[in-house]
Amino acid sequence: MPETGYLLAVLGIGFGITFALRAVPFAILGPLRESRFVGAMALWMPVGILGILAAATLRSSIDADPTRILPAAIAVAVTVLAHLLGGRRTLLSVGLGTVTFVVLVNLL
Repeated sequence: MPETGYLLAVLGIGFGITFALRAVPFAILGPLRESRFVGAMALWMPVGILGILAAATLRSSIDADPTRILPAAIAVAVTVLAHLLGGRRTLLSVGLGTVTFVVLVNLL
């Protein structure tokens, strides 16, 4: 059984590393807030991530059952429309698209 001092040292090092990894991004974000690059990334990165996730999901879903192409296309259209008309609320658009896809797959 390791000694108490050793365990406390390991816990302290773990705490220090965890704290640093969580605090450093906030510390360097201050000077970067005025950056045009960071502003552009804040605008386009969520859309890019959603696009990648949607492409991967559609591919695996359509590969599993090719009859899902029509429900998937309709769900994508609903998601895009909800995103654009709903004030770019990601949770709303993804939720509506998911519900649309599930309903259509079960009805068609």
